[in-house]
Amino acid sequence: MEDLLDGWGLSLAAFLPLAGAVVIMLIPKVSETLIKVVALATSLVVFAIGVGIAAYFNYDDTRSLQYVVDKPWIDVINSRYIIGIDGMSLPLLALTLFIVPLVIVYSWDHFPEPHNPKAFLALILILETGMVGTFIAQDLILFFVFFEVVLLPMYFMIGVWGGPQRQYASIKFFLYTLFGSALMIVAFLSLYFLATDPSTGEALNTFDMRALTEWGGADLSRMAGLLIFGGMFMGFGIKVPIFPFHTWLPDAHTQAPTQGSVILAAVLLKLGTYGFIRIAIPILPEPAQEWAPWIGGLAVIGIIYGALACLAQTDMKRLIAFSSVAHMGFVMLGIATLTDFGINAAIFGMVAHGLITGMLFFLAGSVKDRFHTLEIKRLGGLLISAPRMGWLLGFSCMASLGLPGLAGFWGEFPAILAAYDPNVEQVGLFRAYMVVAAIGTIFAAGYLLWLLQRVAFGTPKPEFAKAKIADMHLTDYIAWVPMVVLILVLGIYPNLLFKVTDGAVVQSLSAIAGP
Repeated sequence: MEDLLDGWGLSLAAFLPLAGAVVIMLIPKVSETLIKVVALATSLVVFAIGVGIAAYFNYDDTRSLQYVVDKPWIDVINSRYIIGIDGMSLPLLALTLFIVPLVIVYSWDHFPEPHNPKAFLALILILETGMVGTFIAQDLILFFVFFEVVLLPMYFMIGVWGGPQRQYASIKFFLYTLFGSALMIVAFLSLYFLATDPSTGEALNTFDMRALTEWGGADLSRMAGLLIFGGMFMGFGIKVPIFPFHTWLPDAHTQAPTQGSVILAAVLLKLGTYGFIRIAIPILPEPAQEWAPWIGGLAVIGIIYGALACLAQTDMKRLIAFSSVAHMGFVMLGIATLTDFGINAAIFGMVAHGLITGMLFFLAGSVKDRFHTLEIKRLGGLLISAPRMGWLLGFSCMASLGLPGLAGFWGEFPAILAAYDPNVEQVGLFRAYMVVAAIGTIFAAGYLLWLLQRVAFGTPKPEFAKAKIADMHLTDYIAWVPMVVLILVLGIYPNLLFKVTDGAVVQSLSAIAGP
């Protein structure tokens, strides 16, 4: 089994969802149950492969790439099919393989209009291929292909099954991310032409991330390095999204169907932050140090701006969407410190945000199904009308505001603490960022407790007082309980994740000198 996983495990995890999507497309639309079974079975088989990969992963050497496959692909440009994972990519791969089956289970009796399970589930599986492929790719062109695969499925998911402003939101999402990707591919091409062999001085002409990381921008001019890093900053930063490139996110989240919002929050935003820690910083460590204060500054602006925007929202889903801007700001602040402590916190924050905000979007979708509105002033008394959902909303809000003992705490507090002693020269500036970010946690408590008070407490409004509101369904239990358990387990025992990521993080920062 270990040999099978070593040669085929990651490729199967990436391409089995695509094969499942093809099978679904061949099934007649009237065979709805069969379509659902194929989609769920495909995601569960891929999850089982992920469990096998995690079981045979060598946790004593998390800094080294494992399950490596290196095969010819596009010889004319020397791009190869190189895949592999280390301690930084394993948690994000696991998060993806964990979330997709839960989304499909939830979809079992929660399909949005127009009712078309065949197309909807096929798009989810294609999304899974793009997300998994991004986290395992070790060639820049292969990374770019997988990075872009997620674009069209999410565009159609928002544009076809979204809310009243779905066309505006889907086009905005598409244009923003496509613009960032255009600059990112220019940066990748620049690396291809400018990277040289340190020993011979000859051009490397490669997209192999391993070779480019070893090169580390050794003989690159300062201006070229800053510009290339800037191109990657735009590509990854828009995907995160970092302030001020965040404006597509609230519209996309608000208009997307529940399943689209969960996938977007849980995994898609992490493609951008992962790009920073996997590609931009290890390949160009010196430009990263010069860009770090700007990234940290934009991160803390995003924390405060996102929190203040949350306080101004009247729509439950839009409030959760703006909270993502704030929470991803903590992740980017951790990355900007360029310390192993900060980037470990950032990876933990990615996983925690995926679980907690995904859970909040699940709850918002179920509130919309039952009350047919997400307008906060019309809601209230959820603890009376649907008590289990009300308690889960309280749990998720507490996790999101960073309550110790739940996963959200370990994504925020260490990132703030890492800003006290960053691995860049502007220590005083980062300590100011630390103070601002700490204030952001107070705002987070404000808007989340306000949301909980308005939605869960009190009595149902007169228009819903006599309505019979259903509490959680069986599919809700199956989809939500694993997320709740993991939020609690990671909160109590954060070393479960930190011990996996630390070695790889230290390795990725090895080229960065101290301030």
